[in-house]
Amino acid sequence: MYDVIVVGGGPAGLAAAYKAWECGLKNVLICERDSELGGILNQCIHNGFGLQRFRTELTGPEYAQRFLDMLSDTQVQVQTNTMVLEIVPGQGGAAHKVCCINQMGYQVLETKSVVLAMGCRERTRGAISIPGERPAGIFTAGTAQRYLNIEGYMVGRRVVILGSGDIGLIMARRMSLEGAKVLACVEAMPYSGGLTRNIVQCLHDFDIPLYLSHTVTDIRGHNRVEQVVVSQVDQGMKPIHGTEMIFDCDTLLLSVGLIPENELTRQAGIQIDPHTSGAIVTENMETSIPGIFACGNVVHVHDLVDFVSDESERAGAAAADYVLGTSAGGAVRPLHCGPAVKYTVPQKLHSDAQKADLFFRVDRILGESVISVTDEAGTQVARFSRQRMAPGEMEHIVLPQAAITGSTGMLTVSVQEVSHT
Repeated sequence: MYDVIVVGGGPAGLAAAYKAWECGLKNVLICERDSELGGILNQCIHNGFGLQRFRTELTGPEYAQRFLDMLSDTQVQVQTNTMVLEIVPGQGGAAHKVCCINQMGYQVLETKSVVLAMGCRERTRGAISIPGERPAGIFTAGTAQRYLNIEGYMVGRRVVILGSGDIGLIMARRMSLEGAKVLACVEAMPYSGGLTRNIVQCLHDFDIPLYLSHTVTDIRGHNRVEQVVVSQVDQGMKPIHGTEMIFDCDTLLLSVGLIPENELTRQAGIQIDPHTSGAIVTENMETSIPGIFACGNVVHVHDLVDFVSDESERAGAAAADYVLGTSAGGAVRPLHCGPAVKYTVPQKLHSDAQKADLFFRVDRILGESVISVTDEAGTQVARFSRQRMAPGEMEHIVLPQAAITGSTGMLTVSVQEVSHT
């Protein structure tokens, strides 16, 4: 019988497992389907990681190694090359069961708690229905990153990138540094989906044009990509006839969004937020099933791995509290999304929570704005100011205990742009 089983050995799983051990759990297991721990960080050889957490600039592998070094001083158990097939929640306080398979065969492991840290995957061409032929030379940006940074294969020489998410922007720079010509980055939305720093460092610094409100409307080529056709789109995302641009290229990289890996979550009967495609959680990252927690990109897609680590440590600590019988109590209250707010994580709060780290994204680009948290009676319990907000950058606020305990009913998070007229 394990105290906690962490599903996934990426940055979220590593942080959760270490924190659970640190908080007193001595029978901790990480199940990782890859051959080594670290997750996506292993292929992210660019720097920019750890600035908030470690106050130094690290590459992805260096950041992962920090946690691996911490784990080496513990007795946390690890099973790599292990695919978790099913999670069976315990009934009436019974142990949860984690069904997995590896070189030892099929196993059914019993555990007092579970932390879901499976991360996310990329949307593919099939998910967005790009018309045209089906030649070689079409990759998701993450696949191209793995080929280039780990396998050592150059995926193309003349490249068009669809989507302006962070991984697409980073691959624009990476391909340029390897000698490829990145012809354009194309984004269907009227704003970029990536961090401002990545737009500057990966596109502007390499003179790569960014076409907003444009998308790929045709792919040409029989054996290998020869051309892609890019068209402007209207407000309804429909291509505008007569705006076509033709790029002669041999490679198309897709950076069109990430999807939390929640097949196990759904199968276990855990409630899913349709806006994030991740589990609905409380401020301590507990899902709708007691004793099962979720953290990292499996809950919602983060901008920074530093936020993933912090969130995952809360999940690990909460799993320890659950096993040791010191969990937070009190009624659970919902959080509601007000004007300009797409979603919040967590989606619920315990009434006696000490504080709550609240993450959300806005639905459009906003200038100077006020973030307001109000209760069911319409009383403002917290207020925050921002000079600028964009959908591509996740917002983080901290609700103090007084704002939680001093309010009644459902809390609403809303954003109002300041008018200077």
